[in-house]
Amino acid sequence: MDLSNLSTSLKHFLFRIYRKSVIKNHILDYLFWECTLRCNLNCLHCGSDCLKQSQIPDMPAEDFIKVLDDIKANNPAKRMTVCITGGEPLLRNDLEKVGLEIVKRGYNWGIVTNGMLLTPERFISLINAGMTSISFSIDGFEKEHTYLRVNPQSYKHVCKAIQISVAFQQKYGNRLVFDVITCANRQNLDILPQLRDDLIERGVKHWRIFSIFPEGRAGQNDLSLTKEEYKKLMEFIVETRQYKDQKGRSIHLNYSCEGWLGKYELKARDYFFFCRGGINVGSVMCDGSIGACLSVRGKDFIQGSIYHKENGQASISFMDVWNTKFQNMRNREWAKIGKCKKCRQWKNCLGNGLHLHHSMECEPAHCNYELLNK
Repeated sequence: MDLSNLSTSLKHFLFRIYRKSVIKNHILDYLFWECTLRCNLNCLHCGSDCLKQSQIPDMPAEDFIKVLDDIKANNPAKRMTVCITGGEPLLRNDLEKVGLEIVKRGYNWGIVTNGMLLTPERFISLINAGMTSISFSIDGFEKEHTYLRVNPQSYKHVCKAIQISVAFQQKYGNRLVFDVITCANRQNLDILPQLRDDLIERGVKHWRIFSIFPEGRAGQNDLSLTKEEYKKLMEFIVETRQYKDQKGRSIHLNYSCEGWLGKYELKARDYFFFCRGGINVGSVMCDGSIGACLSVRGKDFIQGSIYHKENGQASISFMDVWNTKFQNMRNREWAKIGKCKKCRQWKNCLGNGLHLHHSMECEPAHCNYELLNK
């Protein structure tokens, strides 16, 4: 939707009409596959609390391929993107096999990785299997990155991974979409301008900044920003979206889809806040659970399992779950409690991101609008 020449109130009104239509149709066009909960890092802010040796075994590739067949046969969307994540997906040696199956069904796929295991050879192997997107996390320079990742080798490896991807993108252009992700926290907030210039110098074109929310290990560590720090982050993002360095170069920065930002909407990212979990976005978790995006892990929001059997019959169909469940994500009236019930921003926000709700009885862990505007 091109809303650039309209008043703010009219933009909001038109967007709410658009959002209502999207929710009504709830066409699946983005699918996460949590292929493993094993990880070769031990990050302070890990929402999934991943470990080197997970108690939950990796999902067999064949089980996920059955899900793809179900979606291909029963999903009206002809195009879909599959994001393979974890844990650390590169710990698996069969991603290329799955990637080829995804492409065979007419879908795009990409991965989110910490870059520790990405060699030039593995990168080309993934590209040859049809990978069209890749994302890395970099949380500052060596000091700040190591603080969150708790591994002194992690910064070196992610810088090398970025170099590999930049070189490929410069040679082959649109064949690969790649960006870097930064988790904003008190340790790296002040160096973000220097990090911006460093990323531009490295040839990175797209950057996303996330806030850290209290889930998994992040819930055990004090990593959230204060109101003043959060507003400073928004101002930095707004500035960066207009920024050019001394050579006239820029980087396209978007803030994550965490929550409603009030006056910073469309200034800190390209789109209005819209929690699409269970609306356009679904996931298959490592244990077979069916949910929305993988940040939404509360038990109230798990809709079923690909391994669940009813009356001794075959395992439940992902698309049956998609079409008959997810009602608490498509109708958010249950979230209109506490402060949200009295808030004038409810019609725009609908209770913030689902990942901030531990259950349907709880208010969100924090309110982005309140942090920024009160």
